[in-house]
Amino acid sequence: MKRRSEAARSRGGGDRRSPFDRFVEQAELRVSQAPFFFVCAGIVTAWLISLPWWTDLKTWQVAIHTVASVFTLLLVVLLENAGRRASEAAQEKLNVIAEALAALLDSSASTDPELRAAADRLREAVGLEERH
Repeated sequence: MKRRSEAARSRGGGDRRSPFDRFVEQAELRVSQAPFFFVCAGIVTAWLISLPWWTDLKTWQVAIHTVASVFTLLLVVLLENAGRRASEAAQEKLNVIAEALAALLDSSASTDPELRAAADRLREAVGLEERH
């Protein structure tokens, strides 16, 4: 008896990720590394150094705040998407492990009613994610 979650059934085979999903993966990889931090630090340093060329202090401040706000919003959306996908992948792996363990318990449960009950509880726990 091979039961797969909805996520596993929908995947099939091969790389069926959308271009957006591939973009998110690459963006997450890039922003989580040191070069990205140094680029951001360089932008802030350039902004600080540029103060003498701005005629209005308020405009100088608004420039960095606007750029930082837009950039932050985009990164939060991308990283939340990546985090959600990572969480779903981890959950799918846990479900497969739990299903394998339940099958193992079933194979030994014919002589032990406690194992049968444990396998039933395990299968019920795997089904919890579908009810929430």
